[in-house]
Amino acid sequence: MSESERKGYIISDQYASYFLTFTIVGWADLFTRKELKEIIIDSFKFCQDNKGLILNAYVIMSNHVHLVARAKGGSDGLSAIIRDFKKHTSKQLVKFILNDKKESRKDWIKMVFSYHAKYNKNNSKYQVWQQDNRPKILLQPKFTSQKIQYIHLNPVRNAIVKEAVDYLYSSARNYHNYSDTILEVEVIDFGVTEGYLPL
Repeated sequence: MSESERKGYIISDQYASYFLTFTIVGWADLFTRKELKEIIIDSFKFCQDNKGLILNAYVIMSNHVHLVARAKGGSDGLSAIIRDFKKHTSKQLVKFILNDKKESRKDWIKMVFSYHAKYNKNNSKYQVWQQDNRPKILLQPKFTSQKIQYIHLNPVRNAIVKEAVDYLYSSARNYHNYSDTILEVEVIDFGVTEGYLPL
């Protein structure tokens, strides 16, 4: 049994909603450039269109991604979607970094990725993502709304923006019905009775 399983971080129901965190190895600040964040956005779109991913909320920070998501019935399930997403984005992120002449951090990023790959038998040369996604099943509307607020307030807590809706790489704008969102999500309507404020 892995440490994650001992702590209860497992996807026990492949079609339930979960709060998930995808973290870059070594907490390296990889997503400081728009082009790298766009790889994540494009991969989310592909998974929505082709893999059965239902995304309810997300935020892309400098070294991690939070999301609330589930898998459509009839798909291969959430674990398979996450596996494919992380495998694809790992390849695309490494490819971009290695081939981009403007990337001043190339040698440092390669060193971080190769260092972590040495301790993971599933990686040959580079490891981009930590293996643990720290899934938390979302069964209660109040807990779900708390997690979505937590996601949307990440850029505010990190002093990137003053208001959650000002951060482009987040679903906060979707929850405020902005027309210029960069990624479609299935907005959860909690209603006034749940006390949810879509920050």
